[in-house]
Amino acid sequence: MALYSPFPNYIWNLSVAIAMESGGQIGEIVDMCQPIQDAANEGADAGTPAFMREWARMGEKLLELAAEDEAKGRAFSASNKLERASLYLFTAERMQGHGHPGRTETFAKAREAFDRSTRLGRINRERVEISLPDGTMPALYTRATGDGSAAETRRPVVVFCNGLDSCKELLYWTRLPEELARRGISTLCVDQPGSGEALRLQNLPVDPHSESWASKAVDWLEAQDDVDPDRIGMTGISLGGHFAPRAVAYEPRFASGAVWGANHNWREVQDKRMQREGENPVPHYWAHVHWAFGADGQEDFLEKSADMNLNGHMDRIKVPFLVTHGANDRQISPSYADDLYDQLVNSPRREKVIFTEREGGVEHVGADNMAYGRDLLADWFAETLGGQTA
Repeated sequence: MALYSPFPNYIWNLSVAIAMESGGQIGEIVDMCQPIQDAANEGADAGTPAFMREWARMGEKLLELAAEDEAKGRAFSASNKLERASLYLFTAERMQGHGHPGRTETFAKAREAFDRSTRLGRINRERVEISLPDGTMPALYTRATGDGSAAETRRPVVVFCNGLDSCKELLYWTRLPEELARRGISTLCVDQPGSGEALRLQNLPVDPHSESWASKAVDWLEAQDDVDPDRIGMTGISLGGHFAPRAVAYEPRFASGAVWGANHNWREVQDKRMQREGENPVPHYWAHVHWAFGADGQEDFLEKSADMNLNGHMDRIKVPFLVTHGANDRQISPSYADDLYDQLVNSPRREKVIFTEREGGVEHVGADNMAYGRDLLADWFAETLGGQTA
């Protein structure tokens, strides 16, 4: 299993692969990638304006086609096109450096297309806002379906958080919420501080102590009449591999946890990246992390990220916990999955799965094939929170 690689650099290929796994059409992706081959040769950072131009152009075309469908009363078809328009616009936006011309407008268009698609397609997701001390945490709530007992009005739920550079819409497009729903489990995809809308529209920076915002998500869920407060789980993707374990360690109301990619000592990863070890997840990497952490330069960033380290905290986890990782992850070493698993000494049920060439999902968070991670996490939460696997 290999990462689809139309470009000579990993960062662009990762972004394209994520778009493919998130519901992009291969023909449209080929049409967007072919005109920017030369720009890719300029480097992962220098060529990104061309990337944005082509991907935004496809997004705009799909917005026009969706409007034509809607005018004919074909709401479901319009929704399908709006989903891809939103995906391509989000992909174009996340590749740009902070403050790049057109980035703010592109993000707004992507959000609007996503929300419109939700309404026209009658999609099982609701936009909600969760109160934080300094603002709100925008989120998407997908309700459980499945074959649960009619008497079971309160269902399990999983809080699903971003990595460094994703957004709640990309979390939804992993299709983990869809797989959890069919297993009788709801999902709350959050734009936590330092990601998505929380960063872009409210300037809320990363909080390494993720229990501070994860606890607010639990407060909100406990107030919902369709949630069983004793069956709330937590997971995260990529840098969420720091946030989810940290939250489960310090928020005792979580009943189960998992990571889609371990991130045990992300602060150490930064030292390695300064030595040019490993691949970066986005172009303009250092500018991005400074922005995400609200840091004034590299020294301030390194100080603010000092607590992005799970060593010494994982013995607090006393609930089932699943660790997953890709064997060929080029960003975060699989050894961090070993560290996390080994330190879960008080978990009553701990499991570690390293995805290999046999099944796929070997790259960072399964960007080459998310199907295996998606199914495994959904089954794990069904087994540990009381859902169905069949």
